[in-house]
Parts: sequence; structure tokens; C-alpha cells
Amino acid sequence: MVLLIQYTLIFASVLILVALGGCFSEHSGVINIGLEGIMVMGALGGALMMKFLPADSNAFMMIVLVVLASVIVGMIYSLLLAVAAINFKADQTLVGTAMNLLGTAAATVLVKAMNTAENPDNVSSTIQYIEAKKAFIVNIGGFEFNWFMLLALIALIAAYVTLYKTRFGLRLMACGEHPQAADSVGINVYKMRYAGVIISGMLGGLGGIVYITAGVSEWKFENGVAGFGFLALAVMIFGQWKPTRIALAALLFGLFRALANVYTGFDFLNALQLPSSVYNMLPYIISLIVLAFTSKNSRAPKAEGIPYDKGQR
Repeated sequence: MVLLIQYTLIFASVLILVALGGCFSEHSGVINIGLEGIMVMGALGGALMMKFLPADSNAFMMIVLVVLASVIVGMIYSLLLAVAAINFKADQTLVGTAMNLLGTAAATVLVKAMNTAENPDNVSSTIQYIEAKKAFIVNIGGFEFNWFMLLALIALIAAYVTLYKTRFGLRLMACGEHPQAADSVGINVYKMRYAGVIISGMLGGLGGIVYITAGVSEWKFENGVAGFGFLALAVMIFGQWKPTRIALAALLFGLFRALANVYTGFDFLNALQLPSSVYNMLPYIISLIVLAFTSKNSRAPKAEGIPYDKGQR
């Protein structure tokens, strides 16, 4: 049971971070389908930082530098969406899809090239960070507390305060609801949308490194992030673009994802004699069922996905 709670919280942390990222982007009026690619690139930045930092580095510095690397790479990669969607008014869904494909492919090529340069016989797309990962985990009475869980909670509180208690958040949401009205009172819609997408990249990149370090000490980048970016979008929609509801939805989906890791420890689940692939599919099956029944009543920001035209009224 302790292991189930542990995995539920860490997977929920991933979903909270990435879904909040999507929430900021869509509240600004830009649909971020590219969260999957942003997660991969953020994971790559963090994994490379863990790989090249000395193994005896201070734990606090290790955490700070890995988080910064993931966040910065995620933000930079998200600029592809910002420039294409905001400046060139490209189709946001197509740009996001291209980012997902490019992210996994670019990370795989880069890691393979790096591994080959170190050892010509090593053509894998795997990065190991066995020793570095220990800095993120504190064992408390058999429960492995991961510092990323605390970061996810801080991000959740910060997102709620930012969106509903600050001028910036209210202006951001105004740009996703009625950008022309926002512009008429002096709000720079382009800047606010850039801010929303960049925050999305920051949280998505952080979610990427949390995901790949959740249960293993190395990651093969050919695998991407196994659809967690899309699962985070489902969490965001189920949570109605509201941070508190997103957190509850993330816990639900995180629970089903955790079952794939620990189902062998439950006798009643073993009695079902289901293949492990069924448990791996559970969160995605649940997301389809949940969205089928709830998406009809979803209230997305009115102007999301619509390129802003300053001359239009």
C-alpha cells in the first residue's frame, strides 16, 4: 500500500505540473498540444545535467541545477509554438503535433550521437543517472519522499494564486476569453500569450524530468514519455482548467498509472490474471471514458486556438 501511495503521488505530481502548464497556455488563448514534446526536451535537459554533474555534488545544488536545466530547455522549446502560433498565426494543433514528433526524434538523435562519441559501440538512446537520482529521494519510514512532490504542490499553490489573485493572472485569462476587449483596455495580448506559452514550457519541461526519474535510474529517449503529455491534457480538461480540480483529477489518473507498477503486490488484482499491458493501458482507457462523459459540459476559454488579429473587432 505504501508503494501504491508513493507511485500515485509521483505520477500525480507529473500530471499536475504538465496540466498546469497546459492550463496557463490555454488561458492565454493558445492550445498547447505539444506538451509531450516539451516534456521530452525538458527531460533531456535534466538528464544531461544529472549525467555530467559530478556524482559527489551537493544534493541541494544537484536539485536546483537539474530543475533549472529542465525548465530552461522546456521554455526554449515552447518558443517554437509561441512564434508559430502568435507571430505567424499558424494552426496551433498542427504546430503542437509537429513539436511532439520533433521532440522525441531530436532527443533520440542527440543522445545517440553523444553516446557514440563517447563509445563507438554504444548506439543506444539511453542516459543513466543512477547516483544523481539519489539526491531527489528521502526515505521516511519506508516511504520514499521525492522532492518533486513538494515542487508540484508549490507549483499548484502558485498557479492558483497567480491566476485568481494577481493582476497578471486576470489579464492572462482575459486574453483567452476576449482578447479584443483586453486589448481595448491596454493589455498587450501578444505579450500575455507569449507569457502563457513560456510558463507552459517551464512546467512541461519540469514535468518531463519528474516523469523519467519517477521509477528508474536511466531513460531510453526513443520511448518518449509514453503519452503522458496527452494524459495531462485530459487531466486539464477533466479539471475544467482550474488548478484545484486539476489536482484532484491528477490524483485519480495517477492512481491508475501507479497500479501498473505495483499490481503484483495485491492478491485480488493477481487473482484477475490480467496481463501487465492492461494495467499500463488503464489511465488512458479511463481518460477516454471520463472525457466521453464530461467533455460535453467542458467550458474551455472562449478564444483558445483562435489567432489574435489586432484589427478584428
